[in-house]
Parts: sequence; C-alpha cells; structure tokens
Amino acid sequence: MLSQRQLFLNHVAQTSDFPLQLEILSAKGVYLHGRKGKKYIDLISGIGVSNVGHRHLKVVNAINRQLRKYMHVMVYGEFVQSPQTRLAKALSDSLPEKLDNVFFVNSGSEAIEGALKLAKRHTGRTEIVSCFDAYHGSTHGALSIGGGESYKQNFRPLLPDIKQVYFGVEEELKKITSKTAAFVMETVQGEAGVKTACKQYFEAVRKRCNETGTLLILDEIQCGAGRTGKLWAFEHYGIVPDIMTIAKGVGGGMPIGAFISSQEIMSCLKNNPILGHITTFGGHPVCCAAALATLEAIQDDNLLDKVEAKAELIKTLLVHPKIKSIRNKGLMMAVEFGSFDTLKPIIDKAIENGVLTDWFLYCDSAMRIAPPLTITEKEIKKACKLILEVLD
Repeated sequence: MLSQRQLFLNHVAQTSDFPLQLEILSAKGVYLHGRKGKKYIDLISGIGVSNVGHRHLKVVNAINRQLRKYMHVMVYGEFVQSPQTRLAKALSDSLPEKLDNVFFVNSGSEAIEGALKLAKRHTGRTEIVSCFDAYHGSTHGALSIGGGESYKQNFRPLLPDIKQVYFGVEEELKKITSKTAAFVMETVQGEAGVKTACKQYFEAVRKRCNETGTLLILDEIQCGAGRTGKLWAFEHYGIVPDIMTIAKGVGGGMPIGAFISSQEIMSCLKNNPILGHITTFGGHPVCCAAALATLEAIQDDNLLDKVEAKAELIKTLLVHPKIKSIRNKGLMMAVEFGSFDTLKPIIDKAIENGVLTDWFLYCDSAMRIAPPLTITEKEIKKACKLILEVLD
C-alpha cells in the first residue's frame, strides 16, 4: 500500500516542486503534531488563519452545535439562516456605522473579486489602482491587482485598466483620478514583508479618494481579526474604508471570507442584472458559526490586549548578529536576514527543531512570524530559544 506521502505526491495537485510534506496528525493551540511524537510550534498560524489557535474550544463547540442542526441548505442569499445573520450583525457591530452590510464568500480571493465587481458596478468606472508588492490572492482579478510580475507574466492578459502605485508614498496618490473606480490596498502589506505606512499617509489616501469619488477598498484578509492588536488594522489609522475584505483568521480554521460595505453601495448588486454577484457555499452555516465563535473568543479572552506585549517579547528575545531588523505591526512580524541564501537553511533547520516558520512571497529575505494570538509567554520563549539555537 502506498504511503500517505506518496498518495499526496501522486494525486494532490502541487503548488511547487518542493512542498514541505510535513504529515500532521493533529493540532491544538500553537502545536502541530506529526508522526513518531514529533511536534511543531506553529509560528505562522497556517498563514494567518489560526489567530485563536488550532481547535479553540469555543470554535469547536460552535461547529458541533451547528452540525447537529444543518449544514448547506440553499445557495447564499435566499434563506434566512441564523449563523449568517448573527455573524453579519457581530461584524457590523465591530465596525464603523457605514460598514453595515456583509456579503459572505469562501476565501480572501473571492472577497477581493466581489469587492472589485462592487466598486465597478457602483461607480460605473473601470479603472482600478492598486499597490506594487501587494498580495490580494491568486484568482484572475486578484492577481491582476497584485504585485510580483513574476507571478503574473505567464497568465497575461489579465484585467485591463489597472494602475499601480508605491505603497506609503503620498505623491503617488495623484494617479487616483475621477476615472478610478477603486483604490485597493492592504492596510498592512503582508507578502511584501510586513510593510506599514504612517497615519498621515492613510489620511491622504482617504482625502484623495473623497476628492475623486473613488471607493477605498482596504484588504484586511491577513492583517485583520486581531493580528495587529486591533480587531481591524485600519483602526490604527483613524480612517474608514468604503469597502473592506476579510478572510483567513476570521474563521478560526474554517474557510470563510466576506466583503463589507454600506447597504447603499451593496444594493447595486441586486439589480441590472439581478443576482449581480452570487455564490453557492458563501456563508456556509458551519463556517459562520465558527467565525462568530472566533470573534467572541478574541473579545472574551482579551487577546487584543496582549498582542503588543507578546510582539515586544519576541523582538527582545530574537537578538542575534544574523538578524538585521524586525518589522512588525502587532503579531504580524518579519525578521530580516538580508538574503534568501541566509534565510532558507535557517527555516529548514528550525522546522527540523520543531518550529514552523517560512518567508514571504515578495520578500524572501525575511522570516515570517505570526503565531496564534493565544501563544503564551512560555511558548514564545521556547520558540525563540529554538530559533536562536539554529542561528548559533
């Protein structure tokens, strides 16, 4: 009989010629458990997904309660389903007043696709402005507005009428004009290696969009759900988007995404044409139940209050001549080593030693650290100790 690893290589479509091939049997909290008693501290949360840790009890209980009632019963938007309505209300309550209408989908990429359609439909314009080195997903529209030409060149032609600007540079905002339907940006650039901008820049963005009638879309797929120490990263900057996208950490380990706007803007998808945006599995009741429990866990367990202290502890402990700098917004962190040739053996050895990290799509010289927000001081010290042992 073929091993699980061989079946994986033979029948599961691969994304590279060098998958990690860790065989995980179970997961709990910050730990992944493999064969022969091997366990790994997950410092990347399944790439920003397990913000409340793996199999958080509140999330598991919510899933089990919903499973006893029903799973899929109808395509999104037709039936009144309590998990959807309760989650939509909770999300609206956590956001500024004008972000009161939620369209549920299954992933971050889908949320971006919906947001792009919404902006074009509402404004009647076709031009989209996005940022260099941005990552918004791998579907056709999301890829069109992303950075990294090497990821795009073999899939062209992509969406027309796309302009790109440099993130954080006010002068570049002049490229947003009265022809622009939407300016799309990550509140914190993730795959660029955790790049941030100042409050003044975000205020200038909001002002320019107001002046030109452009909708501001903030992508909080990776930086939302408490990752930066605020429930939503834009709360750091004193502005409000017209549309926001969420996914990843919102689901507590279950697949869910959403694009969120005002009822006024969202209503344009209802007609001309009718069913202007539809999805079969968006707002799946089990995923919605898990997401609501995730939001409650973040708030009830006071996880936001501890994010900055945990990030500071990591920065205090990870001091070594090979580490050039550490960039972060809360527990969204990039440990800079200067080159991929230096970093790759460190990551490989760290995994062997029981610490799971990786690098960034557009910044392969920096180590990604984004542990579950539930990670304890003891677990942080253990993980950092193992990394420093590798560096030595």
